[in-house]
Amino acid sequence: MNIKNKGYWLVFATAVISGFSIFINKFGVSVINPYIFTFLKNVTVAVLLCSVLVAAKDLKVIKSLSKKQWGILMAIGLVGGSIPFLLFFKGLSLTSAAGASFIQKTMFVWILILAGIFIKEKITKNYVFAGLLLIGGNLLFLKISDIRFDTGSGLVLLATLFWAVENVISKQALKDLPARIVMWGRMFFGSVFILIFLALSHQVSLLGNVNIQQIGWTAITSVLLFGYVYTWYSGLKYIKVSEAAIILMLGSPITTMLSVIFVKPATLKEYLAVALIAIGIVTAIGLDKIGGKIKQIYVRS
Repeated sequence: MNIKNKGYWLVFATAVISGFSIFINKFGVSVINPYIFTFLKNVTVAVLLCSVLVAAKDLKVIKSLSKKQWGILMAIGLVGGSIPFLLFFKGLSLTSAAGASFIQKTMFVWILILAGIFIKEKITKNYVFAGLLLIGGNLLFLKISDIRFDTGSGLVLLATLFWAVENVISKQALKDLPARIVMWGRMFFGSVFILIFLALSHQVSLLGNVNIQQIGWTAITSVLLFGYVYTWYSGLKYIKVSEAAIILMLGSPITTMLSVIFVKPATLKEYLAVALIAIGIVTAIGLDKIGGKIKQIYVRS
């Protein structure tokens, strides 16, 4: 498997994990302070990534980082690993899960714009058409009651914009740094910044009040977050950030399927939404590329 195909498959795995995460995180954030929930998840993933670095013998790489590279990792931690997490989970606790999911899924639009301006990734007509299909598909998932112009939605939108900026910065950083170092920087420095926020807002003491149920939800969602971060940055190393953001949209139909299984049957409108999203992703990636990947898998088997 060539490295670009590897990137596609890794980001596809991220989309699958994302689909499960959005569904499960709503339950977690309903039983625990969203800021404490965010910190516990992020610090757990940061510890896991520290273990990965030790196992992979990457400590030498960390010691050799320049001041500029340390600055970039800290910026990624601030812009991607702390501020947007605090905004998103607070927003998720204040608005509908479906509405928050839709707003978060607009991230690919902001990434396309930022990547085109700052790192000169070409925005093709396929991407524009695919974007319209993806937005249309995700809109169909919503009910009128899910569309809210409230504080929660505003916080989720701000989080989405921060993540879009961070992904473009990370794509640039991945040109010179291993993916493991970038993901570690995001989660380690992100955890430090969140802890500072908790201290300044006098919420550190709440960490001592976490119960068994909350620990359970934190553990489950931390595993998902670790998988998300690891596959996303590993895949982003090899493909365009704009392509990766579009593939990530597959998370929406996965979340819908989980809702169908555990909450309620899907409607015709939701099935149409899934179809539009699938067509949008195929349009963006290109039928020839997808066909080639399927053919490679068939030949190997």
